Amino acid sequence: MQLLVGVRVVGILLSLFSATMLLPAFVSLYYSDGAAAPFFFAFLLTLVTGLCAYLPLRDHNVPLNSRDGFVIVVMFWTVLGVFGALPLYLYEPLGLSAAQSIFESMSGFTTTGATVIVGLDHLPEGILLYRQLVQWLGGMGIIVLAVAILPLLGIVGGMQLYRAETPGPQKEKMTPRIADTAKMLWYIYLGLTIACCLAYWLAGMSFFDAIGHSFSTVAIGGFSTHDASIGYFQSSTIEMIAVVFMLISAVNFALHYVAWRNRSVKHYLADSEFRVFMLMIATLCLVSVGYLYVTDTANFQTALLNGVFQVVSIATTTGFTTAEYFNWPGFLPVLLLFASFVGGCAGSTGGGMKVIRVLLLFKQGLRELVRMVHPHATLPVKVGRKTIPDRVIDGVWGFFATYVVLLAVMLLMLMATGLDQETAFSAVVACMNNLGPGLGQVGANYSSLDSMQLAILCVAMLLGRLEILTLLVILTPHFWRN
Repeated sequence: MQLLVGVRVVGILLSLFSATMLLPAFVSLYYSDGAAAPFFFAFLLTLVTGLCAYLPLRDHNVPLNSRDGFVIVVMFWTVLGVFGALPLYLYEPLGLSAAQSIFESMSGFTTTGATVIVGLDHLPEGILLYRQLVQWLGGMGIIVLAVAILPLLGIVGGMQLYRAETPGPQKEKMTPRIADTAKMLWYIYLGLTIACCLAYWLAGMSFFDAIGHSFSTVAIGGFSTHDASIGYFQSSTIEMIAVVFMLISAVNFALHYVAWRNRSVKHYLADSEFRVFMLMIATLCLVSVGYLYVTDTANFQTALLNGVFQVVSIATTTGFTTAEYFNWPGFLPVLLLFASFVGGCAGSTGGGMKVIRVLLLFKQGLRELVRMVHPHATLPVKVGRKTIPDRVIDGVWGFFATYVVLLAVMLLMLMATGLDQETAFSAVVACMNNLGPGLGQVGANYSSLDSMQLAILCVAMLLGRLEILTLLVILTPHFWRN
């Protein structure tokens, strides 16, 4: 384990990240909203810290191994959450404590979308843009961007960073060189963002709102520039644009690349994970719209619009709202919350356990049922025509078991601090799945939670963003042994 190399790389990444604070600073100067000074001060502090970590070690350049990649990813996301909170903490009119600022920052970078800020409609444009920007950067992962940049700075070991940043049962390079893969991911990501922004703008959003909401839509983040979220615009066209781009962003980006390269959509239809994902969304839409209409919660048109939008928003773990879904009747709020457990597809910006894992768990369950009848039969688990190795199946079960245990532990911890069962459960689920809005006290925002509760949820968000095992592996004794 080369700890000094990790410090060096994190120093470079932190220095690069500091530049992102300049854009909202200049936006604040343009609008004269009084928020420029905190951004410039945070920029200098972040840049100096990054350079202090990098410059003494600039000649300490050795190849990264897999363990180095895990440590760098965990270190950087933790440091990022702290330094990303500086502009929010330094802007005194917000009145955020250190814990609240870090929670807001971590929520943005992990694309969770949970917020402690009330009164978004009256905030300076610089602060609003910064919140949207951090979600956009976190959506694809700054580490993946760094994989494309670090080779230019003499850093080797990009594959180790890529593997640590994108854990899961399917991690295939789209191009022979990992740096080219990272660049291609960002080209697709940037292209979708531009397309989404133009669509929002043509549908009636201001250009500022269109930029901000395209950032959080493609990142599947959920932050908005208004307290009422997408519902602020009262536009069915804008809502349907959001639905389309949330669905696109929740699909494996490798499929987007293959479709673009071959100029064909047949690869989508041939992908088992994509088919299961779309079937799940369609089923949830039918159930939600039908239940809203049958229970006289809304007329058919309103039930159709709100039902479809909220299903896509919650199931993809975006977290936009057009209605107070947490006040819907019967089982619907809990059903949508459970949908976030599945989340988006592997290789997407979505949260949750990922569709492919749930699909493998289901297929493994079916295999065990058949084995009870035919105990000596050889029954491989297949996704499409591909046989999945037992090692992958074991990994998925390990992930699922760890996920359930951690959820239970953090649920009990939150309840021990005084939260009721509904609020505690939904808060942990919403943060671990990088969803954002929950039920009970956290249905609208998280401003009522204290510092200890926010700290627990920050850990939950980081676990969800790094898909649990990336963070936990560095806590094991075996990881640190030679």
